[in-house]
Amino acid sequence: MLIVQVYVDDIIFGATTDSLCEEFAKLMGSEFEMSMMGELNFFLGLQVKQSPKDTSICQQKYIRKLLKRFDMEASKVIDTPIATVTRLDVDETGSPVNQTMYRGIIGSLLYLTANRPDIVFSVGLCARFKSNPKESHLKAAKRIMRYLKGTRDLVLYCPLGDSFNLIEYVDADYAGYLVDRKSTSGMAHFLGSCLISWGTRK
Repeated sequence: MLIVQVYVDDIIFGATTDSLCEEFAKLMGSEFEMSMMGELNFFLGLQVKQSPKDTSICQQKYIRKLLKRFDMEASKVIDTPIATVTRLDVDETGSPVNQTMYRGIIGSLLYLTANRPDIVFSVGLCARFKSNPKESHLKAAKRIMRYLKGTRDLVLYCPLGDSFNLIEYVDADYAGYLVDRKSTSGMAHFLGSCLISWGTRK
């Protein structure tokens, strides 16, 4: 099996055998002007660590920059990205906050969901209020950053030699969104024991 990912002018590829990788590199080199960067270590903010037994992906550096950018380096660490009692709504009577700053926080957090499935739901919930953010929404977004501060060492872990059984888990609440009474669904896909895809949608 050969897997190729192309992003603008960057290509990462991997295969089940070294010979497949070498053959693909020669083929691409004969068609396009390319330079090989070697084994994947860093790609679009993702840090990749590989060993003969496993591969792990994280965004520790990105989290550090995020906390510094929004002046959250001195904040207290918290155990969960969102409280179980949190019920975010439009909050019409709440104090408005800087829209540009709030959108910057949400955009940065959305980028982090590329390897942090644990924050997908809470970030998605906060993202619903980008057009008119209030103090309560900003407080929820900052809680996510406080959670990230204490969990920046978490990685996506993929052991080698695992099975290729595809398993999907799906769940949904019922009319759980307070604003329009729509349901929110969540899903996670595993290839063997490796989490490979996740998401949440109203």
